[in-house]
Amino acid sequence: MSPSLAFFDMDDTLLDTSSSMLYVKHLRRTGKIGRRGLMRAGWWALLYKASLINMAKAMPKMLAYAQGTSVSETLQESREWFAATVVSHISLRATKLIRWHQAQGHHPVVISASTQFAVQPVAEYLQLDFLCTWLEVKNDRLTGGIVEPACYGQGKIFWAERYAARHATCLSDAYFYSDSLSDLPLLERVGHPIAVNPDPRLKRVARRRDWPIEKFH
Repeated sequence: MSPSLAFFDMDDTLLDTSSSMLYVKHLRRTGKIGRRGLMRAGWWALLYKASLINMAKAMPKMLAYAQGTSVSETLQESREWFAATVVSHISLRATKLIRWHQAQGHHPVVISASTQFAVQPVAEYLQLDFLCTWLEVKNDRLTGGIVEPACYGQGKIFWAERYAARHATCLSDAYFYSDSLSDLPLLERVGHPIAVNPDPRLKRVARRRDWPIEKFH
């Protein structure tokens, strides 16, 4: 029998903050984006939290500064950024639950709308597989596009179902931990939805549907 999957959202779930905003602040400190870019990123973050953004269209615009950059160099920089800034934001409660799932024979997976550069270092640290929004790569350079669909909203179902099929299991047996109403499609698709530090709208849905509500941070 194939193991049940346990999907963990990353921002504000596995992490006690948004990795995107941590990364934007890092780019600002290192001079890779200016004040206008910082303000634009903050605005996009608000739209993201309100589920009012088309990630497939917005992601290339948000990451236009990186078009043409080396993927291998960017990943190395991301690992250094993770070690210096992000690792301290990993939720202890989330880590314990990941290990609990593993002890039950389940297969935990990080799933996030963020890109591989934010998600991969977190997944490597936790020794987990990951699903994310993949930036398109050609000859070790970012093209400025994404591998569609973005791992957001309905797109998370696409990547989760594809992963489940590869592991000969199904989402009706899976767990999913998330903080955001934007993840409602996948929360409704899995057999075990869990709201984690939910935003007000997700909290109302969870209470109405009698879903467990966890506090990670």
